[in-house]
Order: sequence, then structure tokens, then C-alpha cells
Amino acid sequence: MWKWEAEGEAKAVIVIVHGAMEHHKRYGWLIEMWRSSGFHVIMSDLPGQGITTRANRGHIDSFDEYIFEVKDWVQAAYRYDLPVFLMGHSMGGLISIRLLQEERLNIAGVILSSPCLGLVQKQPKFLELISLLLNIVFPSFKVNSGLTVQMATRNEDVWEADSNDSLFVTKVSVRWYRELVYAMKQAFLDLEKIQDTPMLLMQGGEDKIVNKANVKDWFNHAPLSEKRFKEWPQCYHEIFNEPEREEIFEYAKDFVLSQLKAIGYIV
Repeated sequence: MWKWEAEGEAKAVIVIVHGAMEHHKRYGWLIEMWRSSGFHVIMSDLPGQGITTRANRGHIDSFDEYIFEVKDWVQAAYRYDLPVFLMGHSMGGLISIRLLQEERLNIAGVILSSPCLGLVQKQPKFLELISLLLNIVFPSFKVNSGLTVQMATRNEDVWEADSNDSLFVTKVSVRWYRELVYAMKQAFLDLEKIQDTPMLLMQGGEDKIVNKANVKDWFNHAPLSEKRFKEWPQCYHEIFNEPEREEIFEYAKDFVLSQLKAIGYIV
């Protein structure tokens, strides 16, 4: 777990949860934007990704591993005695949702960036059946993820950086895939269980990885007292890597500041 402290007096703590295949080092720009704006940032690599392990990358036994891990990050944020915001991208957004459905956290709000609530590319039925069988007899069997950085962002600088990134996961296990599918299903089945906390959900309008129709459906049915949806029309999946990212960051920061004003923490 890593901590980046704000310049000057901090307003709050942002806990960032990254997406599938990636790691915390891909968030350097976003971390610096929060830090220079007066926020502490806490982040780490999820189990089986980044530098958490080299032995069994791209594999988990249960999606709960992610939930327990992120809960620890949030609890670490409490030590600053400041308002805490949870921010999850893609699978990190799904983890954040499942965490808020399973636990009750002391957080001031949640920001979801293109949360993984459905996939654009669906597996053929026969491959789905094979994956169900392999999940029983050979759960650690790995296959190519089928994802490329060109599908995730229009930013050519990110393409170049990722092409030389040895930490980027390219293969995932059958168990990992089945746990992801199960978690997406549970996110809808447990809609009524979600903690009622202010939410900003931002979605790329040209997302080629996450199905934005599923995202909108989930958001529209989420029983939250305060929720805000923003679609960025030209953006691909990784909205904080897109050419519009500065405008997107300012929108996210405005949400955080508005929540801090609402609870009387800043004026």
C-alpha cells in the first residue's frame, strides 16, 4: 500500500482502486492531480496484479480477495482523520460497488469510472460452457484476455508506455473470469443492499470494453439518495487517460468539493 500526501493542508483522502490487468503506476498523473489539489491519496496493486505477485498473476480464488483488500485500504485512510472518498475504475468500480453492498464504510462519497457491470465482447455460448467446466477441473488455466490498450484509450502516449510495461497482465485464469462474471451478476442482484452514499458515475461514451447500457441500467436502479451520472461522449474506457482528462478530473474534483461543503467540512 502506498500513500501520497497532499501539498499543504489536506482536505480529504482519495482511495483509488485500479482496473483489471493494470497497476498503480499507470495512475501517476491522476495521483499527482489529486495530491496537488490538496488531497491525500492511498492506492495499492490488487491481488494477482502489478507487483503484488509474480508467481500467479492474473488469478484469484475468489472475488472476495479484492473486496477484503480494498476494505483494508479504506481503513488505512481513516488514520488521517479526514473525510474519505472511494474511487474505482472499471473492475475497480465493480469492486467498490460490491464492497459497498457487503460492508458499511465511513466514507463521504464514491466516484466510479466506467465500472465493469457488463462487457462489450461477450463469449460465445460454447466457450462459456467450457469455462464453467474448466473452473471446476482446472481453475488456474489461463487464456489471453483479448484486451488491448488501443481498446482502452485514444491516448497514443499511453499506448507507447503500455507496450513496454512488464507489469501489465496479458493472461487471466478461468477462475478469475468466472469470479468477474459472478461479481457483475451480484452487483445487480444486490442493488438494494448498497450503502446509501453520494455517488458520481462517469462513463466513456465510446467505451469498447464495458457495455455502457449495463452501466446506465445499474445506475438508474441504484437506490441512492444522491447520485450523479456523466457520460463523456468521445471517450473510450479509460476516461482519466483520454485527451479530455483534465476536464474530467475537474468534474470529479467538483463532486468531491461539493460533498465536503455539504457535510460542512469546507466552506
